[in-house]
Amino acid sequence: MLRCTVFALTLASASAAGALVRASTCGALKAAYKTSSCCGGTASHESHFQVVPSPGHMLTGPNVCADSKPQHADAIAEDNYFANTECTKFDAINQAFDDENLNVTAADWNVAEQSGTNVTAGYKGAHPNTLGTPITTTYFQAGLCPVNVHWHLGAEHLSMGQYDEDGDGRRLNVGDDVRQGFRCHHFKADDARFTTEYKWKHCLEMKVGQTYEIHWPHSAAGACGTPNQYQSPFYDGVFCRPGIISLSPLNTFEKIGVQAQVFTIINDEHYYYPDLIRGAIMEGDMWSDVAYYTGSTTGTSRNNQMCSRFTPITWQVDRKCHLISASSFDKMCADMKNQRDDMSPDLHAHGARELVAHHLAANNHQRRL
Repeated sequence: MLRCTVFALTLASASAAGALVRASTCGALKAAYKTSSCCGGTASHESHFQVVPSPGHMLTGPNVCADSKPQHADAIAEDNYFANTECTKFDAINQAFDDENLNVTAADWNVAEQSGTNVTAGYKGAHPNTLGTPITTTYFQAGLCPVNVHWHLGAEHLSMGQYDEDGDGRRLNVGDDVRQGFRCHHFKADDARFTTEYKWKHCLEMKVGQTYEIHWPHSAAGACGTPNQYQSPFYDGVFCRPGIISLSPLNTFEKIGVQAQVFTIINDEHYYYPDLIRGAIMEGDMWSDVAYYTGSTTGTSRNNQMCSRFTPITWQVDRKCHLISASSFDKMCADMKNQRDDMSPDLHAHGARELVAHHLAANNHQRRL
């Protein structure tokens, strides 16, 4: 029998008053008791479950980061600077690298470098207006802290041989608004660990055997070390404290960064990690081959025609795909539900942005081994 780590917190749901339910139901506790073979066992029998308090209330205070996401570079003029915008000034730009007779200059780009890109070793983009220089130390050393965690269905980045068009996984019945990204190569249809579904208690609409890319946005302007550190949407956490992030002089690539790590979920507790909410796993083969570059925020509201104005920011991306237990994800979701801010909008996978075109990707990709 697989060992399980379960938590005294339950599936996100709404009470009659509309509040998020964090504590376990009696049914969940009963199921945990039976699964651990506690019936008829001794009091010292190890259950492989962890019961933690969840009294239904906690110390409260104001969420100082609420509604911090900016809309304008000039609040007085209300210029809507941060709204998505067309990537280039004319459609023909997409032919620029195929047509020698097409006269394209740097002025034809509307936005700075975009994400997620190809991060295969040796790749560099061709955006002529690459503005940023990526942070190559740890974010902690650079004075940034994690302000959110969320994930995408499939990988938004491309790493050939690790997560790419030839990857595989369990087929999903998802809506058209949830776009599937690239997948890893770990899945084996004849291995029950990839096909036996996990009994999810906290995360929503997740599947064993599927690939997910986790993002940990970091910021120097976050409410670091306070109850308001983690925020949904992540923009509220990134821009929480004023006077730190600036467009003029431009310092966004020094003050904002994202860690990205790609996993295939397996129903095997040998791959359990208890602290995914805090950031990427940096041990052994994990984080041993990392791409550094500057880009933008992602998500399916952007593509190669409509681009993000939240750019340039640093990206640090693990080029390898790893296995992680379903319970690791569920523990992360349980931790998210215990934050002061309501993180329920991020308890499910978001759709993956299409791979950024070569001419929209930064030319500053770096590698650390």
